Amino acid sequence: MPLMHAALTDPDFGFDISDETGHSMRIDIPVDQGGGGTGFRPMQTVLAALCGCSGVDVVSILKKQRQDMQGLEILVDGEREKDKEPSLWESLHVTFLISGDVEPGKAWRAVELSINKYCSVAETLRRAGAHITWSVRVNGTEVQTN
Repeated sequence: MPLMHAALTDPDFGFDISDETGHSMRIDIPVDQGGGGTGFRPMQTVLAALCGCSGVDVVSILKKQRQDMQGLEILVDGEREKDKEPSLWESLHVTFLISGDVEPGKAWRAVELSINKYCSVAETLRRAGAHITWSVRVNGTEVQTN
């Protein structure tokens, strides 16, 4: 069984993608580019992978630190290379919004470890030339680095 299976399900550019366990998502391109606009754009899925990969790391690290995290949201903004084909992610900023009884320094360290050491997606993006920055907010207050 393949790790991923993609089937063209829209007459133009829509694909239903599934993994070996049956999880699925839809990929398409915007209407103004000839698609149906019915799913994630392919390069958006890379950012979704970054959110998932780093999010799992942060949750795991904070659990090990015995922090009582109640919520985590991750926002990603970025710029792609201009006038290039392929157009890779050039710069990304990831914002981690953490809520709960979490020490700000531990939250910052968890994010730092994820982005710089553990997250395979972040490393893949870096090796492709992307510059990744991040910020952390705990219960609405921005965490300052030392």
